[in-house]
Amino acid sequence: MEYKEVLKSMLTEERYKHSLLVAEKARELAKKYDADIEKAYVAGLLHDICKDLSHEKLLQTMDEFGIILDSTEKRESKLWHAIAGAVYVKNVLKIEDSDIYNAIRYHTTARANMSVLEKVLYLADYVSDDRTYNGVNDMRKAVKVSMEYAMLYALKFCISDLCERERAVHVDTVNAYNEIILGVKG
Repeated sequence: MEYKEVLKSMLTEERYKHSLLVAEKARELAKKYDADIEKAYVAGLLHDICKDLSHEKLLQTMDEFGIILDSTEKRESKLWHAIAGAVYVKNVLKIEDSDIYNAIRYHTTARANMSVLEKVLYLADYVSDDRTYNGVNDMRKAVKVSMEYAMLYALKFCISDLCERERAVHVDTVNAYNEIILGVKG
């Protein structure tokens, strides 16, 4: 199956270009951090496959595949595309690789016990060449230091940003942060 054609049919041109850039960055980081390069590319390509769907369609997709949202996920619709995207990739595109599934599923929240591939996608989405948010250059420097340093930096950035905007912090994000900080400091 030609994933790029599927993406073109589901995404805006801007989101499609973002997906290509994340896929390339994921491939680059996979080489650096010794992850499966092809899986990283596929996960990067497909990570936002459901991003441009309406809220109604996202909820319908999750319901169709038996996804039950927790209280934070119900309130934070920005998380829905990752959840719906993972089940879409598994059930519609028939990609049964659990590492690709989890990388897509947790690319917005992170989680404790992430695989190298999951971390690669999480970071690639933060530092893809189209990103221009305030602090992206520091994030790109962090990725060059080490994967754990970059994950800690990214999680601190994410949590601070959510708190500043008075948004809920998903428990998976907190658990990912705690795992890394306890590993670093403990």
